[in-house]
Amino acid sequence: MSVPPEPPAQPARLLLVDDDEPACRLLAEVLERESYAVARALSVPEALAKLEHEGPFDAVLTDLRMPGASGLDLLRAVRERDPGALVLVLTAFGDAITAGEAIRAGAYDFISKPYDLAALRLTIARALERRRLADRRRDSGAVADAIAEAQGYAPRGEAGGPPPAVGLVGHSPAIIDVMKTVARVAPSQAGVLISGETGTGKELVARTIHHFSERAARKFVAVNCSALAEGLLESELFGHVRGAYTGATGSRPGLIREADRGTLFLDEIGDISPGLQARLLRVLQEHEITPVGSETPIKVDVRVIAATHRDLPALVREGRFREDLYYRLNIVALALPPLRERRQDIPLLIDHVLRTLARQHGRGPVAVDAEAMRLLIGYDWPGNVRELHNVLERALVLAAQDVIGPEHLPAELTAGGPAAASGSAAPAPAAPAEAAGPDAAVLRPLAAVEREHVLRVLQAMGGNRERAAHVLGISRRTLTRMLQRWGGPGRG
Repeated sequence: MSVPPEPPAQPARLLLVDDDEPACRLLAEVLERESYAVARALSVPEALAKLEHEGPFDAVLTDLRMPGASGLDLLRAVRERDPGALVLVLTAFGDAITAGEAIRAGAYDFISKPYDLAALRLTIARALERRRLADRRRDSGAVADAIAEAQGYAPRGEAGGPPPAVGLVGHSPAIIDVMKTVARVAPSQAGVLISGETGTGKELVARTIHHFSERAARKFVAVNCSALAEGLLESELFGHVRGAYTGATGSRPGLIREADRGTLFLDEIGDISPGLQARLLRVLQEHEITPVGSETPIKVDVRVIAATHRDLPALVREGRFREDLYYRLNIVALALPPLRERRQDIPLLIDHVLRTLARQHGRGPVAVDAEAMRLLIGYDWPGNVRELHNVLERALVLAAQDVIGPEHLPAELTAGGPAAASGSAAPAPAAPAEAAGPDAAVLRPLAAVEREHVLRVLQAMGGNRERAAHVLGISRRTLTRMLQRWGGPGRG
C-alpha cells in the first residue's frame, strides 16, 4: 500500500500589529515577499478582533508602545488565551524594564527598531521552527513544552518593577542583547560574570538579576573586593570568631552568611588574592564557609554574581587567577559595552537621567538644546554612564531656565575633550555675521527657530526620525508631518 504524499505546507500566518500604518504596511510587504501570509492591525482592539475571527495565527509581531492598550497588554492577552503562543515584540524604545516585562510575559524575542531585516527574518524563521517542534512534542505526549521552557519567566519575591537600571536604557543591538540575557538568566540559579569598563552599570545589572530571581525577597549584598586589604576582606566575607586576631573582641557572621539564601555581588573579583580565590572556590563547590579563627564549617546558600573591569582570561593565562574559579564564576557571561560604542543610546539615557534628576531636585522638565546635545553625543565618555549622570546633574543644577546649553557643560566636553581630540563630534555652526547687527540672531520668526532646532536634532540623531522625535518630545508622526511641510531630510 502506497503512502499518500504529504499535503504542501501552508505559508505561516503572521499577525502584525503597529499603530504606524506606513511602517506596518512596509514590514508586511517585506514579510509577504518571504512567503508569509500577513494580517495587519493598527491597534490592540483590532488585533484581538482578528485573533477572534481570523485566528489562529502562527505568530504575533507587535509594536510595544501604542496609544491606549500597549503591546504588553496584547502579549498578556494572547498568552492568556494560548500559553504556547508565539509573540515577538517590536519597539524603538529599548530599556531594561520593557525588555524584562516582555520576556517575563512570554515574548519569544525583543527586537529593536530600526530593524535589521536579515536578523528579523532569521528570528521569525527560528521562532516558527521552535513552535513546530514544541507542537510535535506536545502531540507526542511529552511533558515539557519547548516554548514554555524557553520563555516561562515570572518574578518571585517582592512586587513591582525592577530597580532603576540606568546603564541598561537604550536600543542599540549590544544593550538589547544584554537586556534579553538579564531577563532570561534571572530566574535561574546560575552564576553570572559581568565584565565591562568602570561606570558601565555592572552593579545595576546585578541588582536587576537579583530583583527578578526567586531570591528577591532576601538580601542583595554588594562587596567591592578592591576597596579592602586582603586580611580585612577575608574577615568581612567569611566572618570571624572572638579572639581570631588582635582586636577581634566579638564574633561576626560575615557578608557571605548575611547573603544566605540571597545574592552576593563581588565587584572587581579580579583583584582578590590567590588565598581568597581558593576559599571562594570552596564556597562555590561545597556551599560552606569557615569563619576566620574557626575550624567548624557552616553551610550557606548564596548565588554569586561577580564583576570585573579586568581581562580575567588573560589573568588566568598569566597564573594570577585560578582557572577553576573562573569557570565556576563564568556560567553566564555578560559583557557591558562602553558608552562610546553605543552613542545612539545617549539621547535616551539623557532623557531618562534628566527625568530622574528633576524629580530628585524638585524641578520641572529640563530640556537639552541642540548644541549641547551634539556635544554630549560626540564626547567619548571615559567614565561611561556614571560620568554622564554626573555631568547631567551638574548641568541641571546650573541651568536656571530649565534648558541645558553648552555653557552648563564641563570644559572637557566643550573644549579639547576626548571627542574633540578624536574628531568624532561635528564642527560647531558658524556664528552669525557681525555685519548683520547685534539683534539679527534673535529677531527671527518663531517658525524659523523651530525649523532650525528640529533639523539640528534630526542631524544629531543621524537622520533617524524615531530617535529625533523622542529627544524633541513629540510623536514620530508629528515630526514626519513637519518634515513633509519643510521638505526636510530623515531616514525613517
